[in-house]
Amino acid sequence: MAERAAQEELVRLQGERVRGLKQQKASAEQIEEEVAKLLKLKAQLGPDEGKQKFETLTGKYGEDSKLIYDLKDQDGELLSLRYDLTVPFARYLAMNKLTNIKRYHIAKVYRRDNPAMTRGRYREFYQCDFDIAGQFDPMIPDAECLKIMCEILSSLQIGDFLVKVNDRKFRTICSSVDKLDKVSWEEVKNEMVGEKGLAPEVADRIGDYVQQHGGVSLVEQLLQDPELSQNKQALEGLGDLKLLFEYLTLFGIADKISFDLSLARGLDYYTGVIYEAVLLQTPVRAGEEPLGVGSVAAGGRYDGLVGMFDPKGRKVPCVGLSIGVERIFSIVEQRLEALEEKVRTTETQVLVASAQKKLLEERLRLVSELWDAGIKAELLYKKNPKLLNQLQYCEEAGIPLVAIIGEQELKDGVIKLRSVASREEVDVRREDLVEEIKRRTSQHFCIC
Repeated sequence: MAERAAQEELVRLQGERVRGLKQQKASAEQIEEEVAKLLKLKAQLGPDEGKQKFETLTGKYGEDSKLIYDLKDQDGELLSLRYDLTVPFARYLAMNKLTNIKRYHIAKVYRRDNPAMTRGRYREFYQCDFDIAGQFDPMIPDAECLKIMCEILSSLQIGDFLVKVNDRKFRTICSSVDKLDKVSWEEVKNEMVGEKGLAPEVADRIGDYVQQHGGVSLVEQLLQDPELSQNKQALEGLGDLKLLFEYLTLFGIADKISFDLSLARGLDYYTGVIYEAVLLQTPVRAGEEPLGVGSVAAGGRYDGLVGMFDPKGRKVPCVGLSIGVERIFSIVEQRLEALEEKVRTTETQVLVASAQKKLLEERLRLVSELWDAGIKAELLYKKNPKLLNQLQYCEEAGIPLVAIIGEQELKDGVIKLRSVASREEVDVRREDLVEEIKRRTSQHFCIC
């Protein structure tokens, strides 16, 4: 094992040397020579290397491993597509011997799942992750992650939400219990007893607990529970949650958090506090079904994952969260469609238009002034576009303002500023145009 780890380190160092030579634009002969050395080192690793790469993922996700895309390259090496951003992050920490870092990462991940477009479920999609790695006092970074999650969801203005919190120290049959938000307790119990061999009386006892949810008062109530008080792990988990709620209260978000014993998070790498944000959707109109896409964000503590990749098994405590970008988009799109509103397809704040012919030079001069002032402006790429076509373009693209130049406006030293929505027009002195556009566009919030 130690010999293999040393050989893998040689491969990594040689790979870095090859990349460095490419970046330095070294001679082709020198690069070919170093690539040959790299291939020779890889060959010495033997056929197990590919299998180990695949198991890098399959050993971390529990029953969710069936959703990993596995494939082979031309040489038969067993590989897989990235399932999430957490395992690669842990591997990065171990390979680079990092013990303290705070970071965010937005990238694509892949799931061999049944897609459901209306519910934001895809096989290829973006996730946005935030993680804190390092040895810190209990629950402080965990509380910060929950604060960040609440800030993100609040700022997106996608509706009321609730963050469910639990601790993996309350070990149950996770994949079954995790279905409680979709099916009844009786169905979950039947799966636990029939498929997983749990005794009915044990399943009933689990049911007594997992159907409870609340705030810090529930934590204090369970601390007095005669059975849980005899369990060292349960007491430790409840102690962590009590401390967590103290910090969440100080952060002003305790009212958005619910201690929910049914939350299981089926991923095997979680070791402590886990959480999941769900929308509390209401129908847009009377008689309509509520909009729903399941959870929109989730995360938790994973203290043992980095050690799985470190040759000496050195652990780095970590906690993080993940936002489902496509799920957020699905919610926004459904809501705008239900309200018969258009989705803005551009960030452009103003279109520079002309009311008469032969004003291209003036349009170019004005759009340049707006760009220099930091205004997101554009113009149609035609010498003499019709005013009606320019206004229709704004309506289709969702551009809120039009700055119209005409011969009379040039004589008077003003620009006619038109609101696309209300069709109201007002003359603005050219030197005041930038401030007027900024004032008007700052009043609108839009997810583009």
